[in-house]
Amino acid sequence: MLVVPERLIADLVSPEDAFAAVEAVFAAMASGGAYNFPVVREALGEGRQYGFKSGLDRVGALLGVKSGGYFPGNGERGIPNHQSTVFLFDPDSGQLKATVGGNLLTALRTAAASAISIDRLARRDAKVLGMVGAGHQSAFQMRAAARVRPFDKVLGWNHHPEMLPRLAETAAELGLPFEAVSLEDLGAQADVIVTITSSNAPTLRDGHIRPGTHLACMGTDTKGKQEVEAALLARARVFTDEVAQSVSIGEAQHAIAAGLIREADITPVGAVINGTAPGRQSDDEVTLFDGTGVGLQDLAAAQVAVTRAVERGLAVEVAL
Repeated sequence: MLVVPERLIADLVSPEDAFAAVEAVFAAMASGGAYNFPVVREALGEGRQYGFKSGLDRVGALLGVKSGGYFPGNGERGIPNHQSTVFLFDPDSGQLKATVGGNLLTALRTAAASAISIDRLARRDAKVLGMVGAGHQSAFQMRAAARVRPFDKVLGWNHHPEMLPRLAETAAELGLPFEAVSLEDLGAQADVIVTITSSNAPTLRDGHIRPGTHLACMGTDTKGKQEVEAALLARARVFTDEVAQSVSIGEAQHAIAAGLIREADITPVGAVINGTAPGRQSDDEVTLFDGTGVGLQDLAAAQVAVTRAVERGLAVEVAL
């Protein structure tokens, strides 16, 4: 078995690597060559969450599981609140092949998914990026978005305004002006909006969003979470990483429950990548990507880390 520790991931997997790996996995999922197993998630009390995401990719010869969760007390311990590890198995024998640190990989693959949706669904002339949420993941999201569209400026809003300097610093790093605005102003100006919060109640309303906007909703990955008003999904064309997760633990769960949309109304973004479903069909269309986060994203990104670590002689071999 090979071990690739967390401390090596930053030098092994680039954002571009993550983008390519996740795009390939989405395409494999849409063609039927890969599928995710049901998500297991448990509340441990005091805000702690723990669970497993796993799947099989026959195209990429990947079988494995990501184990991890959210532990809000970790800041006092000097470690990230999100903790995860990816385990890769041989899909033929079931033998454990590699154990890979999953914290940075999770951030990279999540940002890659939203960037893929922007690349495939946002208007080509999109110039203003709106960010709703200013947590740790927001910096990865902004950088990834800026790689696929030449934005002129960034607008930001957060439940806790004292966290907005993180967005301002990331925008400055990218050479973009930043402005903290109200949700109304953000919706009125932004061509692309990325939501990356842990909200349990809708923040963005249908009335905030103007025609032609693309939204990448990346924070809802658990039953009960919600970032945008359900009515917005009824107005938009809805895309997702995986339909089964979208309707059960993603942003679409609320619109489905209210009878505003049907499961058949949701398109896997992999089908757009494969050319079997259309993407944006007009400049006035509102498109929305429900990014629930699938286990196959983690496996694909982890495989990149393992391949690079072996090439560079950095992987640690441990006898089973």
